[in-house]
Amino acid sequence: MAVAARAWLGTPYRHQASVKGVGADCLGLVRGLWREVAGAEPEGVPPYSPDWAEAGGRELLREALERWLRPVPPAVMRPGDVLLFRMSPGVAAKHCAILSDCGGPEPRMIHAYWGRAVVESWMGIWWRRRLVAAFRFPG
Repeated sequence: MAVAARAWLGTPYRHQASVKGVGADCLGLVRGLWREVAGAEPEGVPPYSPDWAEAGGRELLREALERWLRPVPPAVMRPGDVLLFRMSPGVAAKHCAILSDCGGPEPRMIHAYWGRAVVESWMGIWWRRRLVAAFRFPG
C-alpha cells in the first residue's frame, strides 16, 4: 500500500477529488488507493465542505473508516496503514494519511495537504499528538 501511495506523490490538492495525477484531497487519496487495491468503492461519499468537521460534530470519517477498514492499535501500525488525525481539540477527526515508513528516527506519511499536493512528510510531534486512530486495508 505504501508503494502504491508513493505513485500519488505530486498529485495536486483538489477538494473532493480522488484521481491519481489529476487531483486528490486526503480522503480522495485513500479512496483512490482503495480502488487500486480492493476494487469499487464500497459506498458513495456525499459532498462535503472544507470545514465539515468543525460544523458537524459527528465522527463521520472515523465511522466510515471503521465500516470498511480494520482498526489497529497505533503502537503496531505498519507502512500502508491509514492514519486518522484530529486537527483541533473538540472537533471531529478529519485528516487522513498513509503511513509510508516507520523505520528511522521518525515515521513518514503520505497525505494530500491543503494548498499543496500529495506529499510524503515526517510524522513529527505535531502530527503524532493529533493521531486518533489507525486502520488497515482488508486482505
